[in-house]
Amino acid sequence: MQLAMIGLGRMGGFMAQRLLNAGHQVVGLNRSPEDTKRLAAEFGLDPAFSLEEVKMKLKSPRFVWVMVPSGPTTQEVIDQLAELLDPGDTIIDGGNTYYKDDIRRASVLNAKELNYVDAGTSGGIWGLSEGYSLMVGGKKDVVENLRPVFESLAPAPDKGWGHVGAAGAGHFVKMVHNGIEYGLMQAYAEGFEIMHAKKDFNLDLEQVAQIWQVGSVVRSWLLDLTANALKEDQNLEHIKGWVADSGEGRWTVAEAIDLDIPAPIITLALQARLISRQEESYAAKLLAALRNQFGGHVVKKE
Repeated sequence: MQLAMIGLGRMGGFMAQRLLNAGHQVVGLNRSPEDTKRLAAEFGLDPAFSLEEVKMKLKSPRFVWVMVPSGPTTQEVIDQLAELLDPGDTIIDGGNTYYKDDIRRASVLNAKELNYVDAGTSGGIWGLSEGYSLMVGGKKDVVENLRPVFESLAPAPDKGWGHVGAAGAGHFVKMVHNGIEYGLMQAYAEGFEIMHAKKDFNLDLEQVAQIWQVGSVVRSWLLDLTANALKEDQNLEHIKGWVADSGEGRWTVAEAIDLDIPAPIITLALQARLISRQEESYAAKLLAALRNQFGGHVVKKE
């Protein structure tokens, strides 16, 4: 099958490589011509240097996978493709798009007789070797036409991917997936911090992670990655405790509020990431001042 990959970053390049390995033909485009040349040489795909050239190189009906940063950048690319592509062509958004944007875009594109598919994609840099988890939204017949692509990207043709509903459903499921991920990561982080602080036992945290990797009810891929991280430096002295978020955790919390669903674990995990970015907490200072006011507790001075 032939398709284009727009936004050849590291993950897009790995996805293109997996498709190429499965015998698909991939046309690749990065905004930087030099990056396009480099990635084309590295992964063996067919380079294109404009969206017009992408269209020219694809046979009709065309399938264009957009893998660029979510938000205005994705909207800009899709707007350009909407003016360029022909009726019956399909745009697949594989980024971390807000699902309500998918619903809106699908309606606009359908009016132009263009198909839209949202593919929530998980797997990161390991996807090339392990396969990608794909949560796909869009019209059933359109998704079915793309089955060979999804089967090639997934861990197995019948595992790790599925059509979950209409346009927006794919990114909605991926949004909740990432919210759950926040909670799992936070639980591991807190547990290992407790063990790290218990100096009496001088625990080997990499060993603990390895023990839990087999047979334990808390075993998971995230635990495998924890073991990898601890192998390099158990004190993590080379890493600053500043944790970013892609926005999907925020969207999950907002959706829970809209639906009147309690989600304290995901919400607190998101808040912990926000706390990690504070060089100094005004709230913590005020708490210390209040304890001093009502109880005469000692306040540490800078």
